[in-house]
Parts: sequence; C-alpha cells; structure tokens
Amino acid sequence: MRCRITELVQWLQSLFLVNTLNQIRFGIDLGGTKIEMLALDESGKELLRQRIATPVNDYLTTVKAIAGLVYAAEKSLAARASVGIATPGAVSRLTGRIKNANSTSLNGKPLVADLQSALQREVRIENDANCFALSEATDGAAAGARTVFGVILGTGVGGGIVIDGKTLTGVNAIAGEWGHNPLPMPSAEELTQGPRCYCGKTSCIETWLSGPGMTADYFRLTGQALDGAEIVMRAHAGDAACEATLQRYEERLARALASVINVIDPEFIVLGGGLSNISRWYQSVPQLWGRYVFSDHVATRLLPPKFGDSSGVRGAAWLWSR
Repeated sequence: MRCRITELVQWLQSLFLVNTLNQIRFGIDLGGTKIEMLALDESGKELLRQRIATPVNDYLTTVKAIAGLVYAAEKSLAARASVGIATPGAVSRLTGRIKNANSTSLNGKPLVADLQSALQREVRIENDANCFALSEATDGAAAGARTVFGVILGTGVGGGIVIDGKTLTGVNAIAGEWGHNPLPMPSAEELTQGPRCYCGKTSCIETWLSGPGMTADYFRLTGQALDGAEIVMRAHAGDAACEATLQRYEERLARALASVINVIDPEFIVLGGGLSNISRWYQSVPQLWGRYVFSDHVATRLLPPKFGDSSGVRGAAWLWSR
C-alpha cells in the first residue's frame, strides 16, 4: 500500500507544479456517490468547485481521486492550499483509522495518513455532520452563534456540535451522534414497532427520522411504498394518510430534538439533508418541542441551512479556520 501511495505522489507531482501555501482553503466532501471539492478564499468566497463520482468500493482509487482533485485545482489556481475533508464516520482515537462510516470501504482504513502521504501536507478530517454544523455556524444560518447543533436528515441521521466556532469532536470522536440514540419517550405503539437499525440496535432515531424511515412509517400503516417527496406532495394535496405520516414525523422530530436541547441547550439548531427542505418543520416542530424541554421557555431557534447541500464541503474548508 505505502509503495503504491509513494508512486501516486511522484506521479501527481510530475504533473502539477504549484506555488507555496497561501490563504486558499480546499474543502472536500467524500460522499458515498460523489466527491465534491470547493476552494474558498479568506472571506469565504467560492473560487472553484468540482464534483466527480466516488469510486465504488475501491479505497486506493478513492485516495487517488481526492489527490487528483487537489493537485488539479492547485494548478488551476496557481496556489498551494490547505485541505479539509468531510467524511462519513469518524477517525478512531484508538487506531487513527476510519470507523462508523456507512461507506463501508473506508472503515478500518488509514485515510488521514494515506491522504497526507499523497498530498505531502497535513490534512484535517471531520465527520460530515460536524462539517455541516461548522459551515452554518461560521458564515451560514447560525453565523456568530456560540452554540449550534447541526442536523442531517437524509438517507441517515447525523449531528454535529459547534461551540465558540469550533467543532466538538469528543473523546470518543462521536459527539453529536444523536441518530444512534433510541427515539425518546416512545409510545406503546412505537415500542412494539421499533425498526432494526444497521448498527445492530432497535428503534434508533435514524430508523424513524431518515428518509427511508419516513417511507417505512407510511408503509407500515398503508402497505404502500412512497418516497418522502411523494408523501409531502400528497399531504399538501389533502391525502389524509400522508398528512398523518408527516404529523407523526414532526412529533418524533420534536421529541428527538428536545432531548438534544436538554443536554447542550444550543442557541440554534440548523437542519440539513434532503428532509430539511420540508418547510413546515420550522414552524411545527418548535411548537411541539416545548412539551419535552425541561424549561418554562424555549429560546432555541430551528433554522434551514443557508448553504444547503454545499454546507458540508464549505465546513471542510473551514476546518482550517480553527
């Protein structure tokens, strides 16, 4: 492996000559289907953006693809840049290797070491939800706030915490992983219907609040398979079963977020991921979570993201502002 990485470095360096390090920051979002790279200047202005498909179950080719993006961007900008990576999962404090990634080809791999070898510089890596939260706390919807909880509601459910402009990774590198706590205050029906999670547990928040979780909830009651977009569209058109599904979802989301408020008491909670585009959450969920928050008043605000799908890659770039 190391020999192949060394050969990769020599090959890339023979192709690209770059200037010395300056204040340009590169962010890279390593997703299951795409790798996105973004270049920001000191003010947060976007200088360059590129997306490529993620190699399928091929770790070494993924490392090569990331390095190729970086060197090509540096050639285009005539500048050497810092590199931050948003990745599924986290870097294990014990082994230095990737753990908990739903892109399973990354698990157990020394991604940090291999990228630093390939790029010949320090690389900073954080969980993608942490990068989302950092982006929105830096110059996004919650810019300037002291405490921010960033939420990913998509194929999975993730979370990230930013305090005073810095991500909280935690001693176990799992800070913010609310999606793998059990759904709080379950009803008797939820106790018996709790879905099995890929992590091996039952009734994780992710199994209820992810996109597939919404689809499964609708299917359990109707026997029909609809995706989230179709459920929302039909609910707006007056479909009672779809409306009931959304009401169950927002009640569960309120309970789950109330448990976060009770622990870290953030100024802002910013929603990301595909389900963050459902506008009704921002009014309905704060009206519901007061039942479960241990306070006479809830000042926490629930916000949509300023940068949408781009927040993760922007947050990766901002890892070098800490």
